[in-house]
Amino acid sequence: MRDTPTPAPPAPPAAGSDRLRAYLDSTFVDHGFLRALYSHRFQVSPRYWRSSQPGPMQLRWARDKGIKTIVNLRGQRDTCGSYILERDACRSLGLQLVNFPTRSRGVPKPETIFGADELFRTVEYPVLVHCKAGMDRVGFMTVLYRFLQEGVPLERALTSLSLRYGHVKTAKTGRLSYFFKVYMRRNAQEPIDFLDWVAKEYDPDQMVEEFRSSYWSNVLVDRVLRRE
Repeated sequence: MRDTPTPAPPAPPAAGSDRLRAYLDSTFVDHGFLRALYSHRFQVSPRYWRSSQPGPMQLRWARDKGIKTIVNLRGQRDTCGSYILERDACRSLGLQLVNFPTRSRGVPKPETIFGADELFRTVEYPVLVHCKAGMDRVGFMTVLYRFLQEGVPLERALTSLSLRYGHVKTAKTGRLSYFFKVYMRRNAQEPIDFLDWVAKEYDPDQMVEEFRSSYWSNVLVDRVLRRE
């Protein structure tokens, strides 16, 4: 089993009062007013960009930069104004929107890892990959991309999932970076291919038991920063 990247399904574009509600929801409920001030956007390589949730203006910028595909790590959210605006903007701009939902608090599922590998091998580049804040989920996927597709050593690729980009390793979000640390520790004992390790040895339940988060870090991430 693996998570499969899915193109956004066709749906009529929001218009009139529905579009206004989508803008209001995106701006105030989904914190779009903060992203309007700072998009948390970075170029990782000539084929790969990462960011927080893009609005229509940021998607127009992406199209003008030659980006072909938007990868949405939040998944299809038909009641979320940000998703409605993103879906409609991608359609009007000729951008491919791919929904690939991932988790920011739970340990990675094996099917997510194999699905991400398939995504990176088959998607049309250049891509812009985003979650809500552009910190945890997109950092996790960026590590996978750099390691699996660009051959960057994992220790160096892990800099994409660090405090520099807002990733708090001592909160529950730290399970994402801890996942890679566990593999690196195992690989140091006896070399094993990363995907082979995921398929044959990786134990998500054991990783949940091993990882300990900090109460105050969780308060910061969940209640103060209100990460998704």
